[in-house]
Amino acid sequence: MIDPLYIILIGTATVLFCIIKLKLHAAVSLLLAALVTAFLTSPEQVMAFAGSQGMGEKETQVLVNMSLGKRLAAAFGNTSGKIGILIALASIIGTALMRSGGAERIIRALLKLFGKKNTSIALLTGSFTLAIPVFFDTVFYLMIPLVKSVGVRSSKQFGLYLMTIIAGGVMAHSLIPPTPGPLFVAEEMGIDLGAMIIGGLCVGAITVVCGYFYALWANRKWDLPMRDTPDITINDLKQFSEKKQEELPSLWLSSLPVVLPIILITGNTFSKMALEAAGDNASDVQRTIANLFSTLGDANIALLISTLIVMYVLWKRLKDIDLFKKFIFEALSSAGMIILITSCGGAFGQMLQQTGIGIRVGELAANYQMAVLPLAFFISAGVRTAQGSATVAMVTAIGVIGGLAQADLAFHPVYIALAIGCGSKVFAWMNDSAFWIITKMSGMEEKETIRYFSFLLLVMGFSGLIAVMLLSKLLPFV
Repeated sequence: MIDPLYIILIGTATVLFCIIKLKLHAAVSLLLAALVTAFLTSPEQVMAFAGSQGMGEKETQVLVNMSLGKRLAAAFGNTSGKIGILIALASIIGTALMRSGGAERIIRALLKLFGKKNTSIALLTGSFTLAIPVFFDTVFYLMIPLVKSVGVRSSKQFGLYLMTIIAGGVMAHSLIPPTPGPLFVAEEMGIDLGAMIIGGLCVGAITVVCGYFYALWANRKWDLPMRDTPDITINDLKQFSEKKQEELPSLWLSSLPVVLPIILITGNTFSKMALEAAGDNASDVQRTIANLFSTLGDANIALLISTLIVMYVLWKRLKDIDLFKKFIFEALSSAGMIILITSCGGAFGQMLQQTGIGIRVGELAANYQMAVLPLAFFISAGVRTAQGSATVAMVTAIGVIGGLAQADLAFHPVYIALAIGCGSKVFAWMNDSAFWIITKMSGMEEKETIRYFSFLLLVMGFSGLIAVMLLSKLLPFV
């Protein structure tokens, strides 16, 4: 049986060699790496992984007895099932917003409200606020058309604008409930949700500021050119920026496809929380509202409604069936490639998880006497880097370190939860589906994504650890 750490190294080397040296397509490279990883993983390691995930005996046997090809296909399907519909709908929304002039109309309103100098700050704060109740992927899908529309006015600032929506949206996913990772960690450690939310907001704000300063520095050091993407060309974007106001859709109609899904998804989140808090005392009205939002507030349904609205806006502006069909076809073609690559990345990540790397990292951590907060951070960071999922990293880390919440600590256990959350951001690379979503939707190359996404998260993760350690000393709350 090969040590999971060696399997991780071999899998990583495979994907890097295929992409960098052989110049293979990312999807093929990721599938080959996933195949190599799965081949080197023993049935005993798969069984141990299943046990760590709380699978029943029957479910574990099914996974262990599954052929290598079927395990790979199942992992591919799991990722595609989670993000496939969202990416397809988001691609249509983005294309239709830009082709109809809706994105241009929103950007003009933002520039008028905040001023051109404050555009990056407006995108940063907007992304951070939206990401509290909504997954980062969804926020990115909705914000990227705006980044392209404002970036065409100042191509030198495109990298900065792109990094601001990433920096704003990414940390809330791991620090602030009700997103799954921080919610699970808070529940496992018996931390009050209010304390987790306040702590997450404070540390999240610090990391976002640090991320913004990195974005300013990176934008000066490296030039990220805007490139044509399958959904729209730079020349088309420039043409929209030169149009008169009356040639563009109204602001409310342009904003509705962006704002409505946020309202529906947020409503679903908070109506569930209110219903759970009320328990048996919940009124019929509360239950009805919660049921309504549980349907309309599902991310797939919310984006579908938004897609129908934005397609109407596009049709209203074009009134040309052939051109309308052409733009929708281009959007879906672009989405298909993104879904393929991200699903291959997800399959690779899941094959890495099945090596039992989470268990192995926990064993290593038990052999070293480290301070509690850095230990929590590095366990989470190690698992995230190895297998690509921030949520899995947090769940693994809390399994290893969670017992310490009951120990006689010199600070509130919320700081352990926040350290785990910050660690789950380090280091995002090619085994993370978000890496490929950002790469393809922004038109970047892989090495550029590492600079503008991976290094950005590295800075934010470590600045979060420093902030958590300082706050635990200054404000221990015990």
